[in-house]
Amino acid sequence: MRKFETHVQLIKYKVLKEVAKHAMEGTLMDEIFNIPKKIIPGPDPVTRCCVYKERAIIQERIKLATGGDKNNNNIIEVIDIACDECPINRFTVTEACRGCLAHRCSEVCPVGAIFHEGQRAHIDQDKCIECGKCKEVCSYNAIADVMRPCRKACNANALSIDRNKKAVIDNEKCIQCGACVYQCPFGAIMDKSFIVDVVNLLKEAKENKDIHVYAIVAPAISSQFTDVKIRQVITGIRKLGFHDVVEVALGADIVSLHEAKEFTESVTEKGVVTSSCCPAFVSYIEKNYPGLKDNISNTVSPMIAISRLIKHLDEKAKIVFIGPCTAKKMEIQREELKDDTDFVITFEELTALLDAAGIKLEECEEGVLNNASFFGRIFARSGGVSEAIKHVIEEEKLDVEFKPISCDGISECDKALKIARVNKLKGNFIEGMACKGGCIGGAASLNHGPKDKKEVDKYGKLAIETTVRDSLRVFDLDEINLDKKPRKDNN
Repeated sequence: MRKFETHVQLIKYKVLKEVAKHAMEGTLMDEIFNIPKKIIPGPDPVTRCCVYKERAIIQERIKLATGGDKNNNNIIEVIDIACDECPINRFTVTEACRGCLAHRCSEVCPVGAIFHEGQRAHIDQDKCIECGKCKEVCSYNAIADVMRPCRKACNANALSIDRNKKAVIDNEKCIQCGACVYQCPFGAIMDKSFIVDVVNLLKEAKENKDIHVYAIVAPAISSQFTDVKIRQVITGIRKLGFHDVVEVALGADIVSLHEAKEFTESVTEKGVVTSSCCPAFVSYIEKNYPGLKDNISNTVSPMIAISRLIKHLDEKAKIVFIGPCTAKKMEIQREELKDDTDFVITFEELTALLDAAGIKLEECEEGVLNNASFFGRIFARSGGVSEAIKHVIEEEKLDVEFKPISCDGISECDKALKIARVNKLKGNFIEGMACKGGCIGGAASLNHGPKDKKEVDKYGKLAIETTVRDSLRVFDLDEINLDKKPRKDNN
């Protein structure tokens, strides 16, 4: 049995593995209601009040593992039945309350939820709207804030709690970064999976020689399968039935070349340009800073760039992206990007696929993965995009001043965007990464401990190609559209 950081990850893995296994065998519809009993055999419950509730939750996980609610466009969904164990009351008055005469807490409360009795302040939880103003003004710091982990993790402020004390996602605010998925201690929030679609596509390709299924692997793989060599993982992926495995880092090389030229042409007019590689960051700008939408780079992400290149070279190609990102599942559904990348699965889902197929990575020979340059591979970490663009500007001798601001996490992105909105940013390029550390800190990573960015650089230095131009010398990129939308001069 594989080792996981939490029991939540383990349960998710077990569900995905069983779903994938039965999809491979063609028995999913016959066995779908037996899976909960296999995962929770009983008679004693593992984490909940009874095995029946545990099995009911597993059944909801299976729904998400097979595509989730088709009427909900959000990739992230709340499992209502699993969302019932968090603290009900966010703000509580502690023993530190001195019953002072100022009564600042009750004076500032906009709904009259605080009253004083027995020389102590008390909160009427039926009235409390969790605004936190009482905590801010308390001289003794006597009001405790027990914010739910999901809400604390959501820097997009897309989560709220309904009257039944269940978490609710506001799709208009959600950027689908998946932070809440990882941070919920009860696994009550989960990303939809397309693992069954991928299994079915691979089965179809086995029977139909006119379908070539390519796996494109995110450079964040350098931080994932730490117990085996990356090249063994590549062999394992091929054994699943993929026609070939290609580095998304090659797409990053393409993007850095195109984005450097776009930056050179547009920065004088725009003043500030933002990166477009992280779909959650792009979504955050669109939803919170609409006035800066035109400042977002028009260059597609590395995933889309490599997908378009492969489909240009092979008209039989179907593309499956593999990475640590839940927001990528949202990106491929954008109208301007549809049909570029066919499916997205995460490293979590890849692990379930490999184990469902009985593929042991430690027994696999080392495959070949030398498609990209050092600079393409370091896109996986915060600061990597800026370094790559700077490299291209210098190598191509582009006449432009490049002053990047690298933002590590949505909170830092928000600060930079606020300053850019009022034209006070001390830079002209914002590299935005929604996840701390960059893609290596993605919500669907196999491990979420502190990541050593130097490991990404070590992986980058294993590349045979040292410059972006070297890695792209055999391709005619003029034939590939690398814009998300047509430029004005092409209309």
